[in-house]
Amino acid sequence: MMKNTQTGYGLVAILLHWIMVLAIFGMFGLGLYMVELTYYDSWYHGSLETHKAIGVLVALVFVVRFGWRQLNPSPAGLSTKKLENTAAHFAHLGLYLVIAVLLVSGYLISTADGRAVDVFGLFSVPATLTERGSQEEIAGEVHEILAWLLMAMVAVHALAALKHHVINKDNTLKRMLKPGL
Repeated sequence: MMKNTQTGYGLVAILLHWIMVLAIFGMFGLGLYMVELTYYDSWYHGSLETHKAIGVLVALVFVVRFGWRQLNPSPAGLSTKKLENTAAHFAHLGLYLVIAVLLVSGYLISTADGRAVDVFGLFSVPATLTERGSQEEIAGEVHEILAWLLMAMVAVHALAALKHHVINKDNTLKRMLKPGL
């Protein structure tokens, strides 16, 4: 089953979800590692270029995921509590918003000097908005704050899924693991 149904997620939505999970954790870990490096560390520039390139790929996956979500609405909530379903809906919107702004802030940092972002030599993303005042510094602050906020939101998201699995004993978590549940 490729597409979502009223009761479960399809394979495409599940794969896009887990690709984003891996990418977000990987990028966060790389970001933490990068900020500890000095300009003279051997992998300083390499880690920075890798972070930027992967960031562009994550942005592409994010756009595909968001588009897929628009074309394949999420299954109905399992909870009988309207407030719980509404909270889940707004939590997902919040995750999408934070990820989107995080990606834009990364782009603004990377292109503040007017240089394009090279994506592993395959293509490059041009700099369209360049140094406007202290663009790099402000975007950097926003990027760091949102990265930590995203980790907190992901933790709450994961705890909510575990609560559904362990306490409610419903299929909320299982639906993101197996298509059609």
